Formats: sequence, C-alpha cells, structure tokens
Amino acid sequence: MNYRHAYHAGNFADVVKHAVLALLIERLKAKDKGFRVIDSHAGIGLYDLTSPLAAKTGEWERGVGKLVGPDLKAVMLSAKLADALAPYLAAIRAVNPDGRLRFYPGSPMIARVLMREVDRLTAVELNSDDAKLLMSRFAGDIQVKAIELDGYLALGSFVPPKERRGLVLVDPPYEEQNEFRTLADGFLKAYERWPTGVYALWYPVKDLGAVKNFHKRLHDSGVQRLLGAELWVRDRATPDTFNGTGLVLCNPPWKLEDTLESLLAGLVPLLGEDSGAGRRVWWIRAEEAPAR
Repeated sequence: MNYRHAYHAGNFADVVKHAVLALLIERLKAKDKGFRVIDSHAGIGLYDLTSPLAAKTGEWERGVGKLVGPDLKAVMLSAKLADALAPYLAAIRAVNPDGRLRFYPGSPMIARVLMREVDRLTAVELNSDDAKLLMSRFAGDIQVKAIELDGYLALGSFVPPKERRGLVLVDPPYEEQNEFRTLADGFLKAYERWPTGVYALWYPVKDLGAVKNFHKRLHDSGVQRLLGAELWVRDRATPDTFNGTGLVLCNPPWKLEDTLESLLAGLVPLLGEDSGAGRRVWWIRAEEAPAR
C-alpha cells in the first residue's frame, strides 16, 4: 500500500483518524498539567486541497467534503455527532481563516491548533523533502519540535516525555510488507518504557488476515486497556481494496468508547459508499480485575 499523504489528505480515513485525535487531545486538556503529543509519522502538516496531487484523486470530496461545504459550514448533523466532531471541525476552520475550505490540517497541525500554551508537540517525519516542509512550517514555534527521523526510532527515543502526560500517534504509510509487525513491535517497546501514556495506532482495513493477526498480537502481549475502532465505507471482505480505517487506542480516556460509538455511527451514513458500510467499537483487551 502506497500512502503518500498529499494524494489522500482529507479522505474518509483522515476524517475518522483526525476526529479521534482531536477528541483525545480535548480529553487531555481536561487537566491543567501540560502534556506532549508525539506524532511519529507527521507528514508535512498542512495540505492544499486545490493542489494537483489532491485534485488527482479527489478523495477529500468523499471524506471531509461530506462533512462541510466550501464555506466550511457543517452539513446537518445529529447532536451527538456534532459534539463528537466539534474539536476536529474547529481545527479545520482554524487553518482556513478566510472561511473557505482549501487547506486540510494533518495530525501535527490538528495537535498544534488544539494545544494550550503549556502543551508541546514532537513531530517526526522520515521523508527528507516532507521533513523540510514540516520543519519550515513550525520554524520559530517554541512549542513544537519537528525532526527528520524514522518514526519507530522516535518511539524508543522520545518516550516517556518529560511531561509524563500525553499521546503518541503512530500513523505509518504501510509501504512495507511487514508494517503491522513493525507497528506492534514499536508500540510494545514504547509501552514498556511508558505504560501510562495514551497511544493511538492507525491501520488500513484492507487485508483482514493481517488486521486479525495484528489484533491478536496486541491481545496476547498482555497489555490491557486496548480499545479498537473501525469504520469501513464498503464491504470489508475485498482485500485488494482500501475499504476502511482502524485505530487501536491504548489507555483511552474514561468512557471514550461511548463517544466513539456515537462518532462512527453518525459517520457511516455520511461516508459510506454502499450497503456494505459499517463500523465497530470493541475492547481488544479490557482492563482485568485484580486477583483476590
């Protein structure tokens, strides 16, 4: 799977992933103490939806374009969905101050928009050209550290952060054959160093066998409080097609699963492309009661 993000910015997978990211950041802000967001595969931070790359696929039109019009006004949303999407849509509006939908914020920009003065962001990108754009975008910003580095190396280097509170987003491009294994290995090593952090691991719903093995590996690792969330826009059982988007959340905030259920249930009719669209929110491994 080749996932050079400039082609896909704002697509259905971004909507789900970034809406959840925004919710996690808002939950972290519930406490006064500062936190750090570590984005291991940050991209360039901001994407022009009128660029030739975005126009070539037009994927954003079937993603964020289903939620807001050209004037950034949201479509008719249920109260629960509007509430769940509010931080995400606020970030989109913040990077389009002229009130027209042109720019789409990637994960580091969403984090930066939503952070407070006491919070920090470490944004990591391996692609040299993209890293240069990322670093120039945040040049002079004392709350952001943008680095050219392998994201998986960053997991070993940057956790735990000095704040001891925060979120790690791992959002690889899935260009390597063993990406699921690498993702699981990277997460488990980071978790061993920082078991109290919040982690969000993104994956495409495509090869269901690979997804199942990934979930099993995480379940069998013994790590507790692993919440899964998936949305698919068409029948999941077609492995040659990018049908859906998934997240594994470790140490999710209290009762986040209820909010995720409302979010995904509301998004399915908006983003679904046929009758095979659906969603699920489930515990891959819940917290076990202590032995007596």
